[in-house]
Amino acid sequence: MPLIAIAHHTPADEPLALAPGRLIDGDPRQALANLYSDDSGQFHCGVWQAEPGSWRVRYSEHEFCHILEGRIRIIEDGGEERLVGANDSFVVPAGFSGVWQVLEKARKIYVIFERPSATQDSVASAPPA
Repeated sequence: MPLIAIAHHTPADEPLALAPGRLIDGDPRQALANLYSDDSGQFHCGVWQAEPGSWRVRYSEHEFCHILEGRIRIIEDGGEERLVGANDSFVVPAGFSGVWQVLEKARKIYVIFERPSATQDSVASAPPA
C-alpha cells in the first residue's frame, strides 16, 4: 500500500453540516477533505476548515489536531479554555465535551481514532457519520 501525503494546501471542499441544536453563534461553515480511512472505519485523517462561529461538541473519538491557520478557542465544560493557532498541535480525548469557537477562519490536519462501540456524534471534526 502506498504512502498517502497530506499537504497543507489540500483544499477542504466537502461541506460538513453542523448537527441541529449545536450552533451557538455565527455561521461556522465547515468543510473537509478526508484523505484516508482504514478498512475498519475507525481511523481517519485529512484536512478540515471552518469559518468563524461557535458550536457545542461532544467527542466519542480521539482526535489529534495540528492547526495550519487561524485561531480557535476550545472551552471545556467546567470552564477550562485553550486558545490555539497556527502550528499548535493537541489531542482531544474521547469524552471531551464543550465548545469550539473559531475566532478566525481556521484549517487543521486531523487524525481520528474511534473505538467500534462509540457513537459518532462529534461535530467539531471529520469525517461525518
